[in-house]
Amino acid sequence: MEFAVRVVVCADTIPGWSAPRPIDVHQIVFVRRGGFRVRSDGERLTADPSLGYLLIPGRDHRVSHPMGGDVCTTITVGDRLWHEVTQGRPVRAGVPVDGRLELAHRLLLRGADPEPLVRALELVAAVPASYGRPGLAALAREAVLSGVPDASDLVRLARTLGVSPGHLSRTFHAHCGMTFSRYRNRVRVSGALARIEQGETDLARLAAELGFADQAHLARTVRRETGRPPGRIRALFTGPVRQASLPQSSLPQASGVAARTSAWAAGMLPRRPAW
Repeated sequence: MEFAVRVVVCADTIPGWSAPRPIDVHQIVFVRRGGFRVRSDGERLTADPSLGYLLIPGRDHRVSHPMGGDVCTTITVGDRLWHEVTQGRPVRAGVPVDGRLELAHRLLLRGADPEPLVRALELVAAVPASYGRPGLAALAREAVLSGVPDASDLVRLARTLGVSPGHLSRTFHAHCGMTFSRYRNRVRVSGALARIEQGETDLARLAAELGFADQAHLARTVRRETGRPPGRIRALFTGPVRQASLPQSSLPQASGVAARTSAWAAGMLPRRPAW
């Protein structure tokens, strides 16, 4: 087996850092609900549905759950496949997740084609730019996730963080793989996906609660980020999953990986507490 899939649940608020967790296999972690902090060999990030992360053997790995409970999906990757894709190149801990990849992740647990693994492996082969401080980008992301009022505007948030808007913008893009404005939309789209998956049908109410201008704005943004309008996404969550129905990710891809998909097998393991 070249990879296996497992759902992991943390139900508690744990503000402090955990003890180092030994890692003996390569894993990719997608966040389905909530968010938490991760430290990997000194690199710090905030994992949420728009940013997954890697667990790599030999690295010091710690987590903190100050935001409450969360639900994740871990994908364990075999050594041969991992080395084939990364080709020995260094990788950072964070894995950017666009709307298409998040939708594919949510459908994976309903028996869809394991494309999230393919896309995530393609992403880790590219090392993000090193411009600016990764901690600054993490603070900006946490401000958006926490609903800090100044996070609704780049200029105000930059003033709050004590940096120039241009420096914050460049640093954020370098470490998060997208602009600050697009990230704010990604967070709102993630909320929309979760609500639609849970059965929400009143899109006007959903648009108002998530901060969209109106229902049409919600529909345009969701389609741009996921490749599907809200009605089609609702059908994907309620109807039978077709393996060919998942849209292509808008993030950079490496060649020679997707062709191997049919040779892989995923094992769905039982849910268990995370820590």
